[in-house]
Amino acid sequence: MNFTSRTLALLVSLAVALVLTAFLALATYFSWQGFIVALVIVFICCFLLLYFSYEALVFREVKNVYSSLEKLRRQDFKQVASRSTFTADPLRKIKEDIYMIAAGKQQEIDELKQLQSMRREFLADVSHELKTPIFAAQGFIHTLLDGAVDDPNVRDKFLQKAAKSLDSLDALVQDLISISQFEKGVVKMQKRNFDAVPLVQEVFEQLEQKAAQHEINFHLEVAPDENIMLFADPNRIRQVFINLLDNAIKYGHKGGNIWVYFDEGRKKYTVTVKDDGKGIGQEHINRIFERFYRIDKSRARDTTSTGLGLAICKHIVEAHRSVIAVKSEIGKGTTIRFKLQKAKKD
Repeated sequence: MNFTSRTLALLVSLAVALVLTAFLALATYFSWQGFIVALVIVFICCFLLLYFSYEALVFREVKNVYSSLEKLRRQDFKQVASRSTFTADPLRKIKEDIYMIAAGKQQEIDELKQLQSMRREFLADVSHELKTPIFAAQGFIHTLLDGAVDDPNVRDKFLQKAAKSLDSLDALVQDLISISQFEKGVVKMQKRNFDAVPLVQEVFEQLEQKAAQHEINFHLEVAPDENIMLFADPNRIRQVFINLLDNAIKYGHKGGNIWVYFDEGRKKYTVTVKDDGKGIGQEHINRIFERFYRIDKSRARDTTSTGLGLAICKHIVEAHRSVIAVKSEIGKGTTIRFKLQKAKKD
């Protein structure tokens, strides 16, 4: 049973009152030696009562506070139940506040450390990604300046390569700008009703040559003359399909397939992009939407990709108030799903 300071004060007062009352009641029967003995007994009783009160109510709780501070120095934020018989509400509240403040500050420190680590990693990744096309274009141009410009065949070949490197650099910068805008929340979706079938077919045609190089076939699983009417930003959704299909081609295998499904729900369509490619290991699934994260590290110098495509997809889907989900298994392909709102009725 725990006593508050008020209850403890009442008990001490009652004990003192009882001792004094008994002393006064028996005062007429005491000699002067008896008075001295009674005085000593009352003094000892009062001392013990007050000492026990302070020890239980104050000193023990102060020791708990110091013990708590020692735990905080060791970053041990686990709350320990007090063994005190009595409850010192102000001191206990101070101890709990110390824990709360220290835990909050430690969380802030951990988040700052994580952000600092992410910032360093991001700067390293950006530097690496920018360096590749810049050095490539720089090498081609310097080669031309060293005399190769006089040979028309070499000149045209090197200029095309330099232009390709600069196009890759431009694509990277544009993707970085997009990522920055999405994270700041300044990008507004221009939502409207549109048919997703011709949009997906346009993306198929855009990536047809690249898919043919890998001998990969596209499949749009909709009924003939079926319309998939969505309410979304068609340009951003086109960007999502381009990035998802391009990634599926990159990690596919010769003779592979990529399917796009639209499953109708009550208010939304579930969009599925599925392939039968290499698949993704479970240790990578939670990280594939991170900026510049690549599953195959040997592709780190692949200039055909900025490494930001899936991160942009995630931001676009989330801007449509949806979540992008991944299911994959090594050797059995990858399935990516997200939901989009049905077209609004006029």
